[in-house]
Amino acid sequence: MEEKENIEIQEDEQLNHPQQETEKPQEQPSETSDKGTETKVTETVAEEETSSKRRHKVRRSQMKALEEEKAKYAELNDTYLRLYSEFDNYRKRTAKEKLEMSATASSAVIKDLLPVLDDFERALQNMEKNGNEADLQGVTLIYNKLKTTLQKKGLEEIEAVDADFNTDEHEALTMIPAPEESKKGKVIDVIQKGYKLNGTVIRFARVVVGN
Repeated sequence: MEEKENIEIQEDEQLNHPQQETEKPQEQPSETSDKGTETKVTETVAEEETSSKRRHKVRRSQMKALEEEKAKYAELNDTYLRLYSEFDNYRKRTAKEKLEMSATASSAVIKDLLPVLDDFERALQNMEKNGNEADLQGVTLIYNKLKTTLQKKGLEEIEAVDADFNTDEHEALTMIPAPEESKKGKVIDVIQKGYKLNGTVIRFARVVVGN
């Protein structure tokens, strides 16, 4: 009997207090969260742009420095080449001047000895006519020794007789009618011998030219 009463009481409570279903509210997306994400993305893009600009700036700076170094290298190389060329020219000029000084020094001495050589030749000519054989041989020996010594120093006689008159080597003292057609413009006689020293004329040959 009591169990029946309890069941009825429970049914009354269910009728008087119906069961309410609890629904969970749906979560709405947070506007603050979206704004934060957008801000982070913007900051990341800005940082990448700044980094890219910085890299470009560094690259431009490096390229500029490289161009400056290339310009300095070109300038130094040009300076080196000019200095080397000037030094080489100086070395050649100095060597040439030394040779010329040596030739000039010996030239002065040899030019002073040419009259002595002329005197020897005149003495030999007179001795051939009037002197004795012993004296002639002795003087000829001395003359040949002197002439050989001078030749070793570069002295050579200018060929003149029967040669075409050449103002670079000959000095015409007089002109005479040529004894034959083939002698015109040629040296007929030599009054004083001419000489060269190492290829340079140190005394012109004084000659008579056929006209």
